[in-house]
Amino acid sequence: MDDFLDELYPEITLETEDIVMTLSIKKDYSQIEDFNKRKEEFIKDLHEFVNEFGQTPESDDFIKYYDF
Repeated sequence: MDDFLDELYPEITLETEDIVMTLSIKKDYSQIEDFNKRKEEFIKDLHEFVNEFGQTPESDDFIKYYDF
């Protein structure tokens, strides 16, 4: 099944010193012809994704993982 998803959605791995995150991108950015506008839209969507996640019970559950 993973092979099917790899072909269906492109993936990107983002890495900082503290986090490694692999995302499957469902949105088709090819409709935006201008490179800079396409990049701006993608970054905007990443910000929205993180902000939405921060409002979910899953984000609370994840942070609770570090409770001792």
